[in-house]
Amino acid sequence: MTFPFASVSFLFSSLFTFSVLSKFTIIGIGVGGVIAAIGFYALVASFGLQTVPVGDTVETAKSITYQFEAPNHSRQLLNVTGESFHVKITTPADGIHVDEDFKKTVSFDWVVLADGTNRITIQNKGSSELQIDGAFQRHTDPILYTYHIMVITAGVVIIGFSAGFSARKPKGF
Repeated sequence: MTFPFASVSFLFSSLFTFSVLSKFTIIGIGVGGVIAAIGFYALVASFGLQTVPVGDTVETAKSITYQFEAPNHSRQLLNVTGESFHVKITTPADGIHVDEDFKKTVSFDWVVLADGTNRITIQNKGSSELQIDGAFQRHTDPILYTYHIMVITAGVVIIGFSAGFSARKPKGF
């Protein structure tokens, strides 16, 4: 009497042995798997709120502008240090609105009250450089999801092409 699943176990054992795969196929599976794994990790990591650190220097008589979409209840932090500067901050709804000149240092820490665009413009009016530090919380740009999916697809395509190195070649090749 034979065991009915013996042929199934033989099939799986022969499919997963590397003796039937060429060296190029094994390398292709490895490289394609790593590329697909990197794309998958980046895709999963990009979901939810992203904290974007800010660390810029503004030269004398120059200005810098930050504009980003921030979700409701996200925390924003901004520190500006310098001799003399003008700060203009506009947030959606009844959020923080600043349009003033400052000297030495100023810190802003606020929570966004409604989804929308936050715009920050800082102009250096002093004779020395400004240091700007902070962190903005925002959602990931939707186009990045497409890039991550393209990387995953590239990994799968590499795996598929490398499988062709183990395929039997027809007569005449």
